[in-house]
Amino acid sequence: MNVFVLLYNSGTDKEGIHSIELKGRTIVLMFEEKDDATRYCGLLEAQDFPLPTVEKIDVEEIKDFCIKLDYECKIVEKNFVPKTAEDRLLISPPQKNLEVNDWNKNSNNDEKIDINTIKENLEKLL
Repeated sequence: MNVFVLLYNSGTDKEGIHSIELKGRTIVLMFEEKDDATRYCGLLEAQDFPLPTVEKIDVEEIKDFCIKLDYECKIVEKNFVPKTAEDRLLISPPQKNLEVNDWNKNSNNDEKIDINTIKENLEKLL
């Protein structure tokens, strides 16, 4: 099954995937419908966040990617209706986003992240 994810700098060595932070967990959003992913991009842009591109990817590749990095992934199904405030984050970005320069500040200093492994995993997504 294919899903749509939001990628920054797609196809470059600085490629990244859009995620949200929820209760101390990093969650990668997977959209069942391209229109929903595109709408989410527009909401990010309205908040002066860098505009990601919508990319179609196999759901198993995203799940494997998330497992390796200890992230969670959530699918936003077609006609999704949020039931809680947390659910709303799946269809509308939070009011406050991390600044682009702050993306690396959340990494745990005790845990060394192998940038080459991350890069290889992202390249596998394409």
